[in-house]
Amino acid sequence: MKLTYFPDTDTLYIDLADRPSVESEVVNDNLIIDLDDTGRPVGITVEHYSQTVTTPTIEVNLPKELVS
Repeated sequence: MKLTYFPDTDTLYIDLADRPSVESEVVNDNLIIDLDDTGRPVGITVEHYSQTVTTPTIEVNLPKELVS
């Protein structure tokens, strides 16, 4: 997983998988989910990120076997 923030557009992109996106589902004005050819999510776009989050801290809790 990779998080990328684009300050010029105030957008956070969460890259979930190394698969191409073939379609995007707009959930609302601030949230877009990119899907692969089988409908599995490969990325999440959060528009207006600084106005959407309630804390600037990003915390990740993963099982040890998933952490490289």
